[in-house]
Amino acid sequence: MALEESHVRRAAHLARLAVSDDQASGFVDDLSRILDMVDQLQSLDTEGVTPLAHPLDATQRLRADEVTETNQRDTFQRCAPAVENGLYLVPRVVE
Repeated sequence: MALEESHVRRAAHLARLAVSDDQASGFVDDLSRILDMVDQLQSLDTEGVTPLAHPLDATQRLRADEVTETNQRDTFQRCAPAVENGLYLVPRVVE
């Protein structure tokens, strides 16, 4: 499928982006090259290749799950406009 300027304008409209005429024509070229590369990648044989979450076989170093601050809920709730049973009360937004 050939990408046209109308496709770029439609995508920009859906994403609520303002795109000038010069930008739209530039995006047509850029996106066409990207889609051509995706087509090339789809033609590769990936049979037997296991999916990767990350290209490096590394584990994330995590810190210990320890409490580092004192509980200050009462202090913060004293200056809140409305509190009930330890919860902040806010105006209803959705009916």
